[in-house]
Amino acid sequence: MQKRKLLYIFISLFTLYSATISAQVQIDIKIDSVQLFVGEQTGITLKVTADSGKKVSFPELKPGNELVPNIEIIDVQSVDTVFLNEGKRVELIQKYTITAWDSALYYLPPFKVNVDNKVDSSKSLALKVYTLDVDTLHLDKFYPPRGVMEPPFDWNDWDNLLYSAFAIVLMVIIAFFLFDFARRGKPIVRIIRRKKKLPPHQVAIEEIERIKADKKWAEEDSKEYYTLLTDALRNYIRERYGFNAMEMTSSEIIEHLLNEGNPECLNELREIFITADLVKFAKHSTLINENDANLVAAIEYINQTKIEVDPNQKPEPEIIKETDSRRLNQVVAMWIISALLLTVSVGLLCWVVWKSMDILM
Repeated sequence: MQKRKLLYIFISLFTLYSATISAQVQIDIKIDSVQLFVGEQTGITLKVTADSGKKVSFPELKPGNELVPNIEIIDVQSVDTVFLNEGKRVELIQKYTITAWDSALYYLPPFKVNVDNKVDSSKSLALKVYTLDVDTLHLDKFYPPRGVMEPPFDWNDWDNLLYSAFAIVLMVIIAFFLFDFARRGKPIVRIIRRKKKLPPHQVAIEEIERIKADKKWAEEDSKEYYTLLTDALRNYIRERYGFNAMEMTSSEIIEHLLNEGNPECLNELREIFITADLVKFAKHSTLINENDANLVAAIEYINQTKIEVDPNQKPEPEIIKETDSRRLNQVVAMWIISALLLTVSVGLLCWVVWKSMDILM
């Protein structure tokens, strides 16, 4: 029983001691090198271990401050944090870079750390600084400063630029071939058929015969009837005499034809145009026999003024064309792709030039 009680007491004391140790704040400090020459640099690492949740404040030291005379702080890094014991403890690490400006044995005082408004100190450090050896026997020998060393050529610096230059050349070649194919390929407007071109008088006679065959124009709609009849005559006059009769008034057409001669043929034509103007603009009503008479008069005018075609002459073909929409879409797509490739090439070229200047400089 006594042994068991002693074991319990020992376990309790050990647990209490462990809890006390874990609750303590530990401050460790070390210096990378305790010996250096004037102007050399070394590092100091300050490490604080405490319970999580405690507020820890490091010494307020900044670059340019002196720990002691002639020992200057060059750099202060940010604090690194490491969690221990599943987050129950925390380890904070602060690193400093220092240098010395005179040879001597220096005593570096302890660093003071504030933990929950309680100041704890680290151990002190010692630093031995040596001066540089000077050749006092040859004071007249001065060596000039070394020149700037050129870095060795490295292909890895130019890999991306070479690949980019190859891509630029490739895109320009593709854009050129697409543009050339779009320009020299199959035409957008294609000929779908050729047919024999009839002389103007035959075209006009066929149109008038078609009007004559459709009786409803003469019986039901005189205005439409005379519009079709005068349009057939206007088209014939345009092809026969070479002026745009479709854009002229009736009086302008008659006046223009008077200059062509043969005024006897114009009397019946003038009557047809007058009647047509009355029907279209004055709502004049005509009889069926009057309409037939005007139609016959139109045919007689055409027969009197037509130009006979030599039967041995080879007729001129009339070419019927249409737009190939599929070809048009292909050409537009090729032009757009070519423009995009050229735009990307120009942008990539500017980037290559900029990076090349950056590497060379």
